[in-house]
Amino acid sequence: MEGVGAETGNDVPQLEVLVVPHEAEGKRVDLFISANAPDDLSRARVQALVRQGLVTINGETPRGTSTKVAAGDVVRFAMPDAVEAKPEPENIPLDILYEDEDLIIINKPAGMVVHPAPGNLSGTLVNALLHHCAGSLSGIGGVKRPGIVHRLDKDTSGVMVAAKSYRAHIHLQEQFADHGRTGPLERSYLALCWSAPPRMRGVIDAPLGRHPTQRLRRAVVDINRRDAKQAKTHYLVLERLAAVENGKEALVSLVECRLETGRTHQIRVHLAHLGNPLLGDPEYGRQFANRGVRLPEAAQPLYQKFKRQALHAHTLGFRHPSSGETLSFSADLPPDMQSLLTAIRGKTAS
Repeated sequence: MEGVGAETGNDVPQLEVLVVPHEAEGKRVDLFISANAPDDLSRARVQALVRQGLVTINGETPRGTSTKVAAGDVVRFAMPDAVEAKPEPENIPLDILYEDEDLIIINKPAGMVVHPAPGNLSGTLVNALLHHCAGSLSGIGGVKRPGIVHRLDKDTSGVMVAAKSYRAHIHLQEQFADHGRTGPLERSYLALCWSAPPRMRGVIDAPLGRHPTQRLRRAVVDINRRDAKQAKTHYLVLERLAAVENGKEALVSLVECRLETGRTHQIRVHLAHLGNPLLGDPEYGRQFANRGVRLPEAAQPLYQKFKRQALHAHTLGFRHPSSGETLSFSADLPPDMQSLLTAIRGKTAS
């Protein structure tokens, strides 16, 4: 398998795939990977991966770390293991939307961590998949995300796909790396945010990096900062809800977001950057928490019990890795978010 991520038993590294966009034309391969890897990787770490032969460009090993990439190049590299302990199968109920020999589609509940990490080595989606699929997932053997090709935050609900074969894993990774630029990949999210974005439809194009003081948070940063990664979110305001006194300004909006990139906390940070953080978001919406007293009376107790960001992965579409058919799956809002939305709709803006 082109020298990267070939299965060698129980020590297979986690393979990642990136497709070079036009704006990255001519960049050094080490700089391109360090700026776009799904987990933060230093330039020095990427250079070590290149020297170890764990990076390819269109299936070929680059001559060195300064090799330039071109638009459309497919860059594969092996991520270092992030979790020492091997995940164990656990009999955890799953809401399965679809399954075949190549993949499985899950409606992930809020509160479930996707993959094991320090502090969350059990009770994760990976643990559940290992049990349900009886060891047939790709990449099993201690890697951080066996069979997982994209992520949802712990407290974000909705549609996810996991690969059950190594070939399907690679095929799906390439689609997600391309972000739908040349294929049918589609990801849409439903969010309840405070107030209303400046326009009914827009694009948030703002690079993301580590928060300057809080290690686990992300923030909009200068594009020239070393850890800056391009991030682009398309949004559409579906409803303006709970009008304030003047009858025009919305206190809450139901927004559909579509991702052109897939950065950590991307929708949460981007909407907060606009001044419209998600309801219930404990990290990026704290300053808006006291606005709950302005909600319609029926919504106030539901909001007090709502202890997560109001974000749901509603739709996921992609090309099937074997048949080539374009598939699309949707999941209704979970009860907690639907109940809150219904109560807020008790007083709708014009």
